[in-house]
Amino acid sequence: MKQDSRQRIAVINYDRCNPKKCGNWYCESVCPVNRTGKECISHKEEEKPSISEELCIGCLICQTKCPFEAISVVNLSVQLGNPIHQYGQNLFRLHRLPLPKKKNVVGLIGRNGLGKSTALNILSGRLVPNLGNFEEKPSWEKIIEHFRGKEAQAFFEKISFKKIKVAVKPQSIDALPKILKGKKNVESVLKKADETNSFEKVVKRLELERILENKIETLSGGELQKVAVAAAAMKDAELFFFDEPTAYLDISQRINVAKFIREIAEQFPVIVVEHDLIILDYLSDFVHLMYGKPACFGIVSRVKTTKAGINEYIEGFSKEENYRFRDYAIEFPDKTSVKEKKESALTKWPEFEKTLGKFKLKVKKGTLNRNEVIGILGQNATGKTTFAKIIAGLLETDKGKFDLKLKIAYKPQQLIPEKGKTVEEFLREKSNDFGSELYKSDILHALEIEPLLEKTLETLSGGELQRVAIAGCISQKADIILMDEPSAHLDVEQRLKATKAIRNIVNTKDISALIIDHDLVFLDYLSDRIMFFDGIPSKKGIANMPTDMEHGMNALLKSLGITLRREKNGRPRINKQESVLDREQKEKGNYYYT
Repeated sequence: MKQDSRQRIAVINYDRCNPKKCGNWYCESVCPVNRTGKECISHKEEEKPSISEELCIGCLICQTKCPFEAISVVNLSVQLGNPIHQYGQNLFRLHRLPLPKKKNVVGLIGRNGLGKSTALNILSGRLVPNLGNFEEKPSWEKIIEHFRGKEAQAFFEKISFKKIKVAVKPQSIDALPKILKGKKNVESVLKKADETNSFEKVVKRLELERILENKIETLSGGELQKVAVAAAAMKDAELFFFDEPTAYLDISQRINVAKFIREIAEQFPVIVVEHDLIILDYLSDFVHLMYGKPACFGIVSRVKTTKAGINEYIEGFSKEENYRFRDYAIEFPDKTSVKEKKESALTKWPEFEKTLGKFKLKVKKGTLNRNEVIGILGQNATGKTTFAKIIAGLLETDKGKFDLKLKIAYKPQQLIPEKGKTVEEFLREKSNDFGSELYKSDILHALEIEPLLEKTLETLSGGELQRVAIAGCISQKADIILMDEPSAHLDVEQRLKATKAIRNIVNTKDISALIIDHDLVFLDYLSDRIMFFDGIPSKKGIANMPTDMEHGMNALLKSLGITLRREKNGRPRINKQESVLDREQKEKGNYYYT
């Protein structure tokens, strides 16, 4: 019987496929359908192979046997019909699209590699979708006909006639300093982007005044992010896309940017991609779930309320589609039920100070215990990275000199990939255990590194490079793991896996970790204690002693004027300002759920 192609997806990663090295198209010889005389997997002349999804029986033998893990075959439990766009035979395809809503923020939540960028490119008019017919030239006329009688018809009619101008804040902001190096300062860049005479208003709203004269290449990640958000917001547009607008921002800045984007939504529709669950919840009115298999296919769910959508994503089950896209639910630890650990001090540091230009950091004495993770948080430019560099031995103190006499494995905030070096070469340099079964399970598999081993570092995406950097850090023989913003560019599930990998290494190697981050869910999941940095950004920083989660988080949240509660599934949420629960928690001094 002829197989239903809608039930099966076969994708080949042609960058990894090497038909000569695998034994001359090895996948063809092991395919049971090929052995019956049919051509399920075939190739022309010296080309790489292709797989017929109609003939494929979904046995997964080719996927299992491929030595380069270049083949993915997925047997679907739902009928999807034709995709909205497919890049070619046996290449990635996206099913369905999110749609903007007037005067609302629509959030997209899902793993990296599921087509969020493809969806944004289609909705912004930069990519004409082919409805799965990749052999013919696509056209907006076909798209309009496809959506005739539906809500999307009017939208695509406007896009096709360029009647909607779209502003996009891209995901990757790392390339901006290279493009604008030595040429422009922040003020000139933003004034050129300003199409609505809103320069002064936006600059003040995003607190950019003090960096206007700075060159783009000198900006920190957080400063660069705010400049990118500002540039998009100044466009004379009717639809706004913000792709990961809070990466590198501290929690205070994240909330401010979220409020700013909501102000834009009072007039125009906005679509946002965001991996910080607390901020996505705070920012969005509605969400679309995105699920599937990264780099193979992506599915966009029907629109859902933010609360219901995030809860369904955590559960791994989309109710309207009756589709389970993950075989487990994301669980959130109950810190109040965790028994106190028996403390065994690994090291301690005295009070010390460091002055860098006009900025002065004062660090209070602290102790780090064995098998402990201390989460470090606070506003940007209050000295967290300076503290990390001093602990790592990259900077010396001005007052209160010390030497921990311990081996430190340090992952910096800014990741600069070494050109020409493969991921495998990089990791082999970090550990003599590379290749062992324990290394494969605890690091390569835990952080999903195996598919990246043959790639060179400079070709990796931001999220891939971050995972490799985390792997390199926890691979080293060290007494302390020290990481600066490891959650940047990781999706929700990758962040969860990273916390588990870090925690596992800390426990099995009997070491400790200091983790700087701004994602409260990430730190809440990972940390035993909290070290809160206070002060005035760029002027002075005060690093307080590490304290228990409740006191540390209370100090941070009180400084921000917000309170957190937990849903029944344990998910942290920000209380609405001046709500009954917000007022009650503030009166009791419980800004952090207890």
